[in-house]
Amino acid sequence: MAVRDPAAGLPGPGRDEEAALLFERAHYRHDPRWLLPMSPRLCLACALELLPEPSVSLVRKKHVLSGFRDALMRHASLVMQLVAQDQRVCIHFISMLFGLLCNVEDGSTTDLCIEVLIQLTTQLKLEQTIHCLLDECHKELCNMPSMRGSLATLTLLGKLVDAIPALADKLVMEHSDLMEHLLRGLVYPSEGVQASVCYLYGKLYSSPVAAEMLLGHFREKLCPLFLSTMDGAQTKELKINCLGLLRQLLKYDLFVSMIMNKSALVESTESVEGPPGETSLPLVLKKLLLSRDETLQVASAHCITAVLVHSPAKHAPAFIHADIPEFLFEHLSSSSEVLVWSSYNCLILLAEEPLFFSKCHTVYGIESVVRSLQGILRMNNTELHKQGLLLFAQILTRQPEEIRLFTSSAMCRDAGRALQEAVNSPVLEVAAEAVKAISAFLRKDHQSALPVLYKELQALLKAMLSRCADFSQTPLNWRPLGHASSRDSEKAILRRGRFLLSTLEGFRNACRLAVEFQNEPSAQENPFTAPSAEKEDTLEAFSEFLLSACDSLCIPMVMRYSEQATHPALMEVFLSVLHSLFVIVPHMKEKFSKKLAASSFIQLTLELKARFCSGLSHSALNQVCSSFLYYMCINLLSAPEKTGPPSQEELSAVSELLQHGLPQISSRSPESLASLSDRQYVEGATRQRQYCILLLFYLAYIHEDRFVSEAELFVAVRSFLLSLQDQGECPPLVVFRASIYLLAICQNKDGALDEAVVGAIRKLLEGILDLHLVYTHHPLVLRLFLLYPELMSRFGHRVLELWFYWEESICEELDDVASAGQPTLPASLAALFHVLRSSPSTLLILLDLIYSSPVDTARKVLIVLRTFLRRNEDVQVGGLIRGHFLLILQHLLVEHGSSPSGASGNLPLLLSLLSLVQLRNESEQELDSMAMKLLHQVSKLCGKCSPTDTDILQPSFNFLYWSLHQTTLGSQKRAAAVLLSSTALIGLLEKTLALTWAEEGSPRTELLCSAWLLTASFSAQQHDGNLQVHRTLSVELDQVLKALSFPKKKAALLSAAILRFLRTALQQSFSSALVTLLPSGAQPPPAPEDTVLAPLGTSQVLSLVIGLQNLLVQKDPLLSHACVGCLEALLDYLHARSPDVALHVASQPWNRFLLFTLLDAGENSFLRAEILRLMTLFVRFRSSSILSREEVGHVLQGAALADLSTLSSTTLQALRGFFLQVQSMGLLADHSMAQTLQASLEGLSPRASMAQPPLQDMICLGGVAVSLSHIRD
Repeated sequence: MAVRDPAAGLPGPGRDEEAALLFERAHYRHDPRWLLPMSPRLCLACALELLPEPSVSLVRKKHVLSGFRDALMRHASLVMQLVAQDQRVCIHFISMLFGLLCNVEDGSTTDLCIEVLIQLTTQLKLEQTIHCLLDECHKELCNMPSMRGSLATLTLLGKLVDAIPALADKLVMEHSDLMEHLLRGLVYPSEGVQASVCYLYGKLYSSPVAAEMLLGHFREKLCPLFLSTMDGAQTKELKINCLGLLRQLLKYDLFVSMIMNKSALVESTESVEGPPGETSLPLVLKKLLLSRDETLQVASAHCITAVLVHSPAKHAPAFIHADIPEFLFEHLSSSSEVLVWSSYNCLILLAEEPLFFSKCHTVYGIESVVRSLQGILRMNNTELHKQGLLLFAQILTRQPEEIRLFTSSAMCRDAGRALQEAVNSPVLEVAAEAVKAISAFLRKDHQSALPVLYKELQALLKAMLSRCADFSQTPLNWRPLGHASSRDSEKAILRRGRFLLSTLEGFRNACRLAVEFQNEPSAQENPFTAPSAEKEDTLEAFSEFLLSACDSLCIPMVMRYSEQATHPALMEVFLSVLHSLFVIVPHMKEKFSKKLAASSFIQLTLELKARFCSGLSHSALNQVCSSFLYYMCINLLSAPEKTGPPSQEELSAVSELLQHGLPQISSRSPESLASLSDRQYVEGATRQRQYCILLLFYLAYIHEDRFVSEAELFVAVRSFLLSLQDQGECPPLVVFRASIYLLAICQNKDGALDEAVVGAIRKLLEGILDLHLVYTHHPLVLRLFLLYPELMSRFGHRVLELWFYWEESICEELDDVASAGQPTLPASLAALFHVLRSSPSTLLILLDLIYSSPVDTARKVLIVLRTFLRRNEDVQVGGLIRGHFLLILQHLLVEHGSSPSGASGNLPLLLSLLSLVQLRNESEQELDSMAMKLLHQVSKLCGKCSPTDTDILQPSFNFLYWSLHQTTLGSQKRAAAVLLSSTALIGLLEKTLALTWAEEGSPRTELLCSAWLLTASFSAQQHDGNLQVHRTLSVELDQVLKALSFPKKKAALLSAAILRFLRTALQQSFSSALVTLLPSGAQPPPAPEDTVLAPLGTSQVLSLVIGLQNLLVQKDPLLSHACVGCLEALLDYLHARSPDVALHVASQPWNRFLLFTLLDAGENSFLRAEILRLMTLFVRFRSSSILSREEVGHVLQGAALADLSTLSSTTLQALRGFFLQVQSMGLLADHSMAQTLQASLEGLSPRASMAQPPLQDMICLGGVAVSLSHIRD
């Protein structure tokens, strides 16, 4: 080396510090090329001379090594250039450093030497330097009499192999005898040496090639020694390095088998005296798990996992027998996420071994698992969440049923709440694992701890379903174009389908749980609930929740997903859920089945079978579909809405038919229709399949699921019926019912069945005991039977009877129609009314139904006929109905002459219909012979009844009354003669009238009204026509007057009827040949002044007038007319016998108050017929104190100014009568007033003559027939 100045190139400020890096007495000789050109100014030549120099202190040597290390770290490339200038110098430098390493006992200096050597070796990358270093190490170890000073060398080798992994193979191949020295180091009583040996072994076994070459070494020598060392390790360093070596060994299945076999051998000889110091791996790892060092615990758990991943079934028992699971469960309460994660991994693998459960480790650890889940869910480590839920699901799934996992309902509640929190996680993967855990959680043995917490289960299921619903409604990120976006969408749909499938599996398990608990009395409800408390936490409430949740969440989710994709496995689970709900909520199975059928589930299931179940594919799906269809069909057939339920025998036959036929159906709708249309000879199995197809179409159509064309189905059913006829077969009743229904529904409105099909239907129907066995309530079915004479003549009566029987709401609907005018008819009546219009003879069947059917059905028929007659006035059916009714009435009187009321409960309905027909007749119509015969028969019927037979008498009296008043005068006389000839009828009227004032046993007010009106009519007709009287009718006059003075409450019509009777008697001056007015009991001799008024007395007259005044004040229009008419007749009667009394009565001061009370109703209130007639009466009798001349003038003036065109004809007639009366009485002295009156009369007379009569004189008030003109005029 060249000589140079030692201070050359050194900067001033750092001169002292950097001078320490140089060997001053030799540096001046060194060539500048060995000097590092930048700080630290290190000279390689100085280092070579200084480091081996004994006189240099160890501190300075450390400073030089530290400076060299810093230079390597800062300026690696420059230092490498410096060192690599001469290879001999480089090798010499490495040898010198190795020599220093071996001779220095200071630990920090040793570490510096090792660090510099490793950096130099790895940076130089020279084979010769590496060989040199390895040779030095080998030589050192071989020449070492004991392993006492081997620590530095072993550490260097370990770190060198760690830095250069390829050296592992070289060491094993070229320096194989080193392994013996490593074994010596492993038994050397220094844990530092042992740790270095384990570290080096770990690096060697990390190479697969080296590990394979060292296989025999491990088997024969290292394995027991290593386990013993690991078991006896005290320092953390040795424990960690042992675990590191173990981790490397556990990567290879062969080494795992060796270690575990050795461990098994050791455990098997524990009871026998064996080699001292030997131990097993599970026990060693268990000891580490028990340490309080988290690092060792985690590493131990990793090693257990590394063993188990090779073969859980083979290696797990050893760890289970060592009670490892117990300590792993304890570690789940740690706050360290890594330790909890590691414990989860171990336990998941251990849970694959049945011994894990049979040793009851899960019972011991389940509470720790639940608490751990509750804790980790508060963290943000989603991977930890997934792993914990995976472990929980594994335990819940694999736990044997005979070993109860949850020993208390409180623990079960905590587990459910933890799962509920997990399923609400926003991370989909976590929620998916939670759903799987929930599915496993919903097992009977997991929920058998009493009391069963049904409300908690509901909350858990609701959370799971809501999470799935939220996910299923998340919009897919559709992008416009590109295969990548399409694949992403497909993956998203698949992911959504998997989540939905897991959710449905969980829901299915909940349904299975509900089914299993049905046979557990102790699980029906919470036994600790107070008797008075509302019992919500019950199996029944839980079952209804399942049905509601399926209806509101499961079904919509599946239907929404099926629009995107259809997966057989998902639909299999879904249909099994629906099937189980039939069992879970038996009282709702019919309603649920109807809703499913109306939601196209028959179509959906058939499409699934056709798409996936052809041949032998997807047999499980086919079985589930068939089972679901079977139970839904049986439910629908067992509780039909509009037809009678089948018998048990019939239902059993259909059940067997469906069980055998449904699994065979896997064809699409066109193929099924083609099968039905086949007219060739059909064999038994094919026919059974046809029956099933027809039933499915029937149930679908009856619930508005029309997924096949009506025209095509019509042709198919028609061909099916003809095929049955050809082969002489008779189908099951349910199948025949389905055929008739489908034919009726699918038949074109303008088309018609050919004679062959109608004949086939009739022939099949004739072989049936009763039509109700094949009847389905529908307007079009009714139309089918009534449209064809061949069917109507034979089955029309029965089908109409069935139709009315099942028409439940017809009365309410028609009453609503009647009250609302004439809006659109209910759909159920349109077809019937169409048939009635086209075939009036059908009305005769309806009449028979009224007479022969139960009362409820007959009432419906009556309402329908009444509505039909009112809405179809152009249909002339009166003669037809009256003639048929006459036959019925004659037949009834012959068979039940003595007691017609007991003949039929429907007779009142027939009489009501007769009254309705009579009401439809036009006024002033002659009564023909048929009408006279009916009058005779009805009067005869009435004569055989008692006043208590109100239901018969009321419509009969109405009919007789209408017949008298709704015809010509000649017919009235003839009708009255016929009725008066019935002495029994007259006697009945007498008894009925006497009941008016009876305190007990009085009939309904309506019948009394009709009796008084009919008696008044009879009396008037007899008197006017001088008709023969066969029996007189007695009435107590005092009772009549009393009834008017003290009228019954809410009986205005009765008072009006009695007034009409009294008016008639007054008009006849009490001289009727028919009616005899008798005094009530013993009467005192009349006063002389009363003789002229007989049979009335003055006090009776005044009492009657007061009664009339009181009745007028009620301001009831009909009653007011009756009162005024009666007052007119009374004053006429009094005037004829004693004008003074008549004038006294007309001039009563109370009359003025009455008049003004009636007028106090607004402007022009006097322009009402009853008030005008009353004022006319007062003018006629010159009652100026009641109505003065000036007041008459005001009335005339008001009438002249009024718009007379708005007044009714009745009011106009009353006004004209008032004007004429005023004129005739000469009350107008004023000439101008006379002219005004004359002008009014001239204008009023044509108006009155042109005025139309009332639109409707005959009305029905509260069930009583009333002629307004009879009451008024």
